[in-house]
Amino acid sequence: MSVSIDISGLAPERISVVPSPLAELGMALHALAEPAHHPGLQGWTTAVSARLDPCLADRLCEADFLWRTTFSDVFAPFAGIPGRATLPGATLAEELDLLDKLTDRQFVDAALEFTCQNSYALREANPLDDPDMHRRALDLAATRGLPQVQFTQRLLDDPPAVRAWFRRLVEDCEEAFFADIWARVHHQLAADARHKTELLRRKGVAEALTAVSSVVTLDETANLITVDKITVGRTTTEDGGLVLVPTSLGWPHLMVLHRFGWQPAITYPVGSPGLTTPATVEQLTRRMTALAHPVRMRLCRHLARGAYTTSELSDAHGMTAPEISRHLTVLKKAGLITTRRRGRYVQHQLDLTAVARLGSDFIEGVLR
Repeated sequence: MSVSIDISGLAPERISVVPSPLAELGMALHALAEPAHHPGLQGWTTAVSARLDPCLADRLCEADFLWRTTFSDVFAPFAGIPGRATLPGATLAEELDLLDKLTDRQFVDAALEFTCQNSYALREANPLDDPDMHRRALDLAATRGLPQVQFTQRLLDDPPAVRAWFRRLVEDCEEAFFADIWARVHHQLAADARHKTELLRRKGVAEALTAVSSVVTLDETANLITVDKITVGRTTTEDGGLVLVPTSLGWPHLMVLHRFGWQPAITYPVGSPGLTTPATVEQLTRRMTALAHPVRMRLCRHLARGAYTTSELSDAHGMTAPEISRHLTVLKKAGLITTRRRGRYVQHQLDLTAVARLGSDFIEGVLR
């Protein structure tokens, strides 16, 4: 599973690395709504939540599905501007001006992304003019509570009013807490953008993408960027560009904007507290599958306590040596055991570090 971006014909100079204050605000709102996703930000989320004006907190609850369970593309309006070559603005006000340039249809599509779109990367009917999509949007909003239903109904009835409401909400968030955050992080993000741009210029696209994340790779023969995620999607740059957006609040999330008709973009975390080389989806699947077998679970109990030969494990478990060998091979291919030779004996032992990382690997994988 992965999301891929076809960059056939894309010149390196049309790949831009640019921080986005609006995207960073979206990350901040997500961290406030889902602090468990971001344990490294716990002190900040607790402090901001404690001093948040109750009226602003209530307004944030009205449309929190825009940032709680998904990352709505209303936080990346540059990608929806015709020509597919616009870059994020330098200030929140500039990016809100870009948001104002989107059509009502684009805004509604992006705002109701989680509630009414099955095929994100495909052209679909819009709930503003399709009765079935209109009903579906309201039905799915109902599963998230009355405030979301009311917000969705207002959005479908009067998009300009909700757009104005959303702009005021963003401006109030900037005044309440985001201006301080942006003043603290934008220098780091700008420095990272300069570094990635220099890598693009000096060492090429593949090297720059590897620096973005080890889960982002380039097949130079096929001109295809692949982002290893537990989801499937595909887009193309066509005659537009590709934007890489660094975020200081985003880990463990790495997002790929591949909405139909919009400019592709990758939002990636910098200064990640996670592993330098996170497990791929394939590795994670292989390891969890390996541990799902009861015999291999019992073998791990032995191998966690010390190093054993195949013969010793065979005697302990009442199985033949070939049967034990087959199970050990599965565990070894999954990277869960190590093997060493002692004279004429080969001993196997559980890699406790790899097993201990499974929980964090799984969380990072499903949230990526």
